Amino acid sequence: MKMNKLKYSNKDLSPIMSEETLKYHKDGLAKSYFKNFNDDVGDKSFNEAGAFLHNIFFTQFKKYSGSNKPSGRFVDLVSEKFGSFDQFKSEVESVAMSIQGSGWIYINSKGDIKTIKNHAIKKDIILLIDWWEHAWALDYQQDKKKYLKNIWKIIDWDYINSLLINKKSRLEKLSLLYKKSKGALS
Repeated sequence: MKMNKLKYSNKDLSPIMSEETLKYHKDGLAKSYFKNFNDDVGDKSFNEAGAFLHNIFFTQFKKYSGSNKPSGRFVDLVSEKFGSFDQFKSEVESVAMSIQGSGWIYINSKGDIKTIKNHAIKKDIILLIDWWEHAWALDYQQDKKKYLKNIWKIIDWDYINSLLINKKSRLEKLSLLYKKSKGALS
């Protein structure tokens, strides 16, 4: 299993995610899930799911450019389900802030807001937010709401929309993402 190649450098997501956070989170903690899975160290299913989720998490970002408004099918989905993107973000915040401890928040292809306790492979993920402290604490300290408010500024909406094309292509894309990660750790 290996980490995906990304379209950005560790400096490119700043100020939303600092280079220091990405070195610690992506290059350290996330990479250790791949290494531990490949070396059969620790809980194999936990490490596999951690690697899978981090591949999705880091792949969905793009270089910070100052403005980043959602577009396309994702906007249609959240408008249909929540009325507006602002209402959607409010609902995501409510779910996220109700999590005690660590976990993940994700949006599935139906627009439902779901959570993952610890790590688990879910094949219906469209958008994923890491809610473990290592994702936000270096940059935001105890202000998780600010992390959540800012993360939307680096989401690659074209990528998210590509997952919404249809269920078959979304599953194929996630399966390909998973299969690509099955090679040796580089």
